[in-house]
Amino acid sequence: MCYTCALISAVNSYLMHQLNSIEKRAAIALALVFSSRMLGLFMLLPVFALYGSDLAGFSPMWIGLAIGAYGLTQAILQIPLGWLSDRIGRHKVMLGGLAVFALGSVVAALADSVYMVTLGRVLQGAGAVAGAILALAADLTREEQRPKVMAIIGASIGLSFAVAMVLGPLLAKFAGLSGVFWATAVLACSAMLIVAFIVPRTVSKAPMADTLALPQSLGAMLKHRQLLQLDIGVMLLHLMLTAMFVALPTLLQGYGLAPLKHWQFYLPVLLGSFVLMIPMMIVAMRKAQEKGYFMFAVALLISAMLLLLLLPGFVALSCALLLFFIGFNFLEASLPALVSRIAPAGQRGSAMGIYSSSQFFGAFLGGVVGGAIVQHFGYQALFAVLAVIGLIWLLVANTLTIPPRAQRLSLAVSVHTELQANQLAKQLTALAGVQEVTLLLAEQRCYLKVSSAHFDTAQAQAVIAAAGA
Repeated sequence: MCYTCALISAVNSYLMHQLNSIEKRAAIALALVFSSRMLGLFMLLPVFALYGSDLAGFSPMWIGLAIGAYGLTQAILQIPLGWLSDRIGRHKVMLGGLAVFALGSVVAALADSVYMVTLGRVLQGAGAVAGAILALAADLTREEQRPKVMAIIGASIGLSFAVAMVLGPLLAKFAGLSGVFWATAVLACSAMLIVAFIVPRTVSKAPMADTLALPQSLGAMLKHRQLLQLDIGVMLLHLMLTAMFVALPTLLQGYGLAPLKHWQFYLPVLLGSFVLMIPMMIVAMRKAQEKGYFMFAVALLISAMLLLLLLPGFVALSCALLLFFIGFNFLEASLPALVSRIAPAGQRGSAMGIYSSSQFFGAFLGGVVGGAIVQHFGYQALFAVLAVIGLIWLLVANTLTIPPRAQRLSLAVSVHTELQANQLAKQLTALAGVQEVTLLLAEQRCYLKVSSAHFDTAQAQAVIAAAGA
């Protein structure tokens, strides 16, 4: 435990280093908004299969639908609400989305049937403010410090998942299933107060193509083979996670672990997986073995499913969950980083928008698939299907090509015709270290993907200045 605390402290110190006061405030406030919302969504996972049995219409199929329902509206609305935030303002979209999220929580808290709980979850998902949050984080940060702020927000998601695994069972034991949803509504209202009074306001905007999905880029991103592999990967990852929680709480109870004590199982498993995942991340990056460890992490997911399928008992279940979350945590951290690296210059916002939608759609599919299989064929069939899904992913991942690391820059330009833009792009492409150039006339901005070892920023700025003279 001390090692974990020291590790978290060291990571936090590194991430906060060289951030100015506005960036620190933005990072902490937006991480709190993001994590409080995700905490409310995650808390249902470990408890619904146990505490929802008194609801009218309760069945394994509806367990899965209620758990995964938020993912469908998240997947559908993630990109449109990001676009809307660019039109009417980030704060307005965030406040509106959180209000809808709170409304969904209240509907679920008052529900006496599984159908109304599912409706509440659909409403929760309709508060899809992730795109607006990340775009505002980009607005408020300098380009060189932006990855640190994004990492802080990303880390808050993992932390909220761990807290939800502990807090969900405790709340459900003392306040019932409705208590979990009332707590979620309170969290949403607290997040609205943070947005209204703590999150910094800004009228300046980060380069849009790096933060938001652009309509003209979506088709190209869906046809990009490497990005499509990663989108499918995150969809399958969250399908497996959500489907597993259709069965896991009931299995734990079947092995004699009272619902109130489920957190005592989840907490050491999650902490252990985090501690064991960190060395994998370090070695993968330092030794340039990212693909090998990526495939190893997928293999861990498959191994976990096979353990659950072939070896009954509490010890096997514990080992399987530890293996699963080592692989899950590694992939959850690696996948968005790879999307950001592979995305063409000036199209990272579109790539990340499709990635996020795929992630939430996977959660929806996991609930539907998990509930249907458990209801008609049982838990063992579910683990067998998930193992096959993992194997298919492993085969797809074997064809993934991971490019070398590159730096991304966005520079303002002053060109007024397509001909001028093409000439400038050709001149910039000829510079040493430039891998990709994307020039958007509407934004009057040039996006570069460069090798930091060979690229000269001053030289590029001189070329841009000459073109605009």
